Amino acid sequence: MGIEIVSVNVSKEKGTVKRPVPSITFNEHGIAGDAHAGSWHRQVSLLAKESIDQFAAAETDRTFSPGEFAENITTRGIDLTHVNLLDRFKIGAAELEVTQIGKKCHGDGCAIFMEVGKCVMPKEGLFCRVVNGGSAKAGDAMEHIPHTLDVRIITLSDRAYNGEYEDLSGPQIKTDLEAHFDGKPWNLECSVSLIPDDADALKAILGEAVAGGADIIFTTGGTGLGPRDITPDVVAPLLEKELPGVMEFIRVKYGDRIPSALLSRSVAGTIGQTQVYTLPGSVKAVKEYVFEILRTLEHAVFMIHGINAH
Repeated sequence: MGIEIVSVNVSKEKGTVKRPVPSITFNEHGIAGDAHAGSWHRQVSLLAKESIDQFAAAETDRTFSPGEFAENITTRGIDLTHVNLLDRFKIGAAELEVTQIGKKCHGDGCAIFMEVGKCVMPKEGLFCRVVNGGSAKAGDAMEHIPHTLDVRIITLSDRAYNGEYEDLSGPQIKTDLEAHFDGKPWNLECSVSLIPDDADALKAILGEAVAGGADIIFTTGGTGLGPRDITPDVVAPLLEKELPGVMEFIRVKYGDRIPSALLSRSVAGTIGQTQVYTLPGSVKAVKEYVFEILRTLEHAVFMIHGINAH
């Protein structure tokens, strides 16, 4: 069975129960006539009928009608708890993008919370923004389009490329990223490539990654002062927006303890919708850099996609 819309629901005021309506119309602000419409990231809310029924069976002795949890769209046929950020839903011509999973409970401002002492929406509700307008009604089919957070990791090393030693830095970045995103609502996919310290090879693989829709690119190696250290020299001219604060902070933080860290020429920025970070080649430095970069990485993804998730 596919994904089906059970009910579409709207309310004139925030903090109130939504009522089923025959149909809804999506526009750039959300749902026409709904209190939550606006120029923000939580324009449309979704909740699964399965979640509502499970909550009712476990926590109460009554049933709940569509819209009582203030969801705009009540669905059937998909476990919304397995949906990830930036996934999309298509309903005919309309397209929604997932921008938030769950929310802070309104507590005393929520009728369900006042009655039961808890609510399913804060944990299992989804919030979306409208990407393409259209309409929806009960009985319509929905298509779930997963988004992959595509991360490309590129190691530059003549010696590793020639088989003189094993590349450890690239795999370390992959390990650290997978540990960070484990259990988070992102569908992460990392690939690791190894190339020599060659400007043309780096330009080619960067161009391929950006054209292929990579969300994030990490390079490791070639950021120092050696004659073959060319990574920042190749990457910097390609950046459309620089992020100087990221690398400046890392250099200052670790350079106070290890002065040689101040010699790193690492750069960061964006090419289109792709974040790019050039890291040193040692495993120790990679761990330090990735730790700091991850503090802002997810927020940067939202900003690049035009999502104001404050």
